[in-house]
Amino acid sequence: MQSTSTTASEPALAQPAPVRRLMSLDALRGFDMFWIAGGEEIFHVLAKTTGWAWTLVLADQFTHAEWNGFRAYDCIFPLFLFMAGVSTPFAVGSRLERGVSKSELARKIIKRGLILVLLGIIYNNGILTKPISDTRFPSVLGRIGLAGMFAQLIYLYFQNPKAQYTWFGALLLGYWALMMLIPVPGCGAGVLTLDCSLAGYVDRSILPGRLYLKVHDPEGLFSTIPAIGTALLGIFAGELLRSDGRSAHRDQKTLWLVLGGVSCLILGYSWGWIFPVNKNLWTSSFVLVAGGWSLLMLALFYWVIDVKKISGWAFFFTVIGMNSILIYIAGEFINFEYAAKFFFGGLLGFFSEPIRAIGAVLAFLAVKWAFVYFMYKKKVFLRV
Repeated sequence: MQSTSTTASEPALAQPAPVRRLMSLDALRGFDMFWIAGGEEIFHVLAKTTGWAWTLVLADQFTHAEWNGFRAYDCIFPLFLFMAGVSTPFAVGSRLERGVSKSELARKIIKRGLILVLLGIIYNNGILTKPISDTRFPSVLGRIGLAGMFAQLIYLYFQNPKAQYTWFGALLLGYWALMMLIPVPGCGAGVLTLDCSLAGYVDRSILPGRLYLKVHDPEGLFSTIPAIGTALLGIFAGELLRSDGRSAHRDQKTLWLVLGGVSCLILGYSWGWIFPVNKNLWTSSFVLVAGGWSLLMLALFYWVIDVKKISGWAFFFTVIGMNSILIYIAGEFINFEYAAKFFFGGLLGFFSEPIRAIGAVLAFLAVKWAFVYFMYKKKVFLRV
């Protein structure tokens, strides 16, 4: 892991340096990270302090579905993995065109993937603070590392789009078949519950330490198989956006993204009747539903920012998106809440409780944004 300026010659795979950089990619990544960084608390606090119907609806959307089902907040994680895939043709493809060998790129891809796994373990547990039996090895960063790594290797060694789509279909169909046909001891085959799913059983059997839900982990090893498909879907979108204007101009690219998104939603929700949309299991139908919404959001950001050139509003999110890994892990070693109270606590004390509660959230977000803005102005970006 290293800090670098935008003048660095080596683009990152998970968060690339500006190689034909599209502002919409950083803006959408930043929009996604904004909610992870605490933006969802705005709606939760509004719902708690006002009780307004629309705030209750939005607050509910910014919680995870307990098991089966899909809410807006369930798209946050897969959107980030999808965006890592979108960046791949710009980062890896450009280096292939410059003559960098596939073996060298593969080594870098694997190295970065494993570093993300290690960072995820540290993020969850600290450094040597817990015994192995109490250590949680699966993580959000670990899933991004492994799923992104395998998707990038597929992109690297299977340049033919048909081969890439074949991989995508095989991963989703294969995971479906495995989950539905292989019996779990004491449960049978195709039982997709917390205790009886094949994904949970495999993770309990092979992973050391503890699982997040004791008998199941939403970022477990087995369900990383379909998560590779999430990253591949992003790669397909990235290949489209990186293609030259002779094959498709920007309005056509936007249309293809929209059509792809709608198609994924129709197929995903239809598949969900027999293979439920479930983030915890990262089911194949979930890949398509989350991917469909991700494609539509990418189409919107791309059309507004890169096609229509309406970009001033996006700077707020771009600053976050260009340091997305940093903003994710910074809260583990920087007390942003204390800083927010230090700078804004006295001022907020003059207001009523509802305004103080909402103001505290906004102050917290402002301090976080000021931190990444400072890094942005200094041209320091954390890359893995």
